[in-house]
Amino acid sequence: MKHNFGAGPGILPHEVLKQASEAVIDFNGTGLSLLEISHRSKEFEAVLDEAVSLVKELFNVPEGYSVLFLQGGASTQFALAPYNLLPEGGKAAYVETGVWANKALKEAKYFGEVQVVASSKEANFTYIPKDFEIPADASYIHITSNNTIYGTQLQEFFKSPIPVVCDMSSDIFSRVVNVADFGLIYAGAQKNMGPAGVTLVIVKDDLLGKTGRKIPAMFNYQTQIEGGSMYNTPPVFAIYVSMLTLKWLKAKGGVPAIEQENITKARVLYEEIDRNPLFKAVAAVEDRSKMNVCFVMENPELEKPFLKLAEERGIVGIKGHRSVGGFRASIYNALPISSIYVLIDVMQEFAEKNK
Repeated sequence: MKHNFGAGPGILPHEVLKQASEAVIDFNGTGLSLLEISHRSKEFEAVLDEAVSLVKELFNVPEGYSVLFLQGGASTQFALAPYNLLPEGGKAAYVETGVWANKALKEAKYFGEVQVVASSKEANFTYIPKDFEIPADASYIHITSNNTIYGTQLQEFFKSPIPVVCDMSSDIFSRVVNVADFGLIYAGAQKNMGPAGVTLVIVKDDLLGKTGRKIPAMFNYQTQIEGGSMYNTPPVFAIYVSMLTLKWLKAKGGVPAIEQENITKARVLYEEIDRNPLFKAVAAVEDRSKMNVCFVMENPELEKPFLKLAEERGIVGIKGHRSVGGFRASIYNALPISSIYVLIDVMQEFAEKNK
């Protein structure tokens, strides 16, 4: 058995993979593969409708917001957010908490002034900046809720006098969120929601159409809303698997239930890291991510032997990002706590051998 701690594309529920694989051969008894049915067919329209409905239900999306399934990954949203929300000659505020936040603010500079209101770059992004001032004259403030590379996470979302734009790619549906506190939420599916190839966008309708610029159809949220995420051929398979994953999440008790599981998974793993003399966590304690647990070894020479032992025990995907080194255990929604305990057992076994 493999224990998949990969940072993304991440682990998906086994029953979702099974159902999706069957649909590739014969989708819902149609005699056709899911990969070849028309996206305009009533069968796929039902899938898309259910996916949208599940997002609204699981996230308690209020009236006045639209849910979109788009292509291009969250990286495309780095540009589409300012393209659609930042007026000509306007200003946007950004909080820089890692590589992806940095890339987002760089893209925004094509559309207007960018003010970096806070950054943790000087500490290699090992903490989340706090107590920063939000400029009232900015059109929005952009944040990244969880930082996969550095293992930091915004534990609580702040109240803002201006619209909040949030990249939730790596912790979407992992905890309860008040959507009404945001103007725009976007997330690549490939961590907690589905396979790579589709991006979720939840946008407040009354923020749109105010930039004073002409936006090409494919890049215009309003066009996509009017087209019901089908202005062009959508990523049919990725949307279907996302719908199945959302159904799986609902059956588990929804976001509140999975949040409690995630709290427990993160707690037991961090406890072992803090207890075990060979390991240490890299992120500030108060900002530790419940999705990506980053840690290193006190003696770097032991990292390769530990990685080898972990691989022998069926643990995959824990090698840390080159920016941080060491190890990264991504513990997304679908990872069972049993896999956490396998990793802990290996850590303890390795510590015994290297006293």
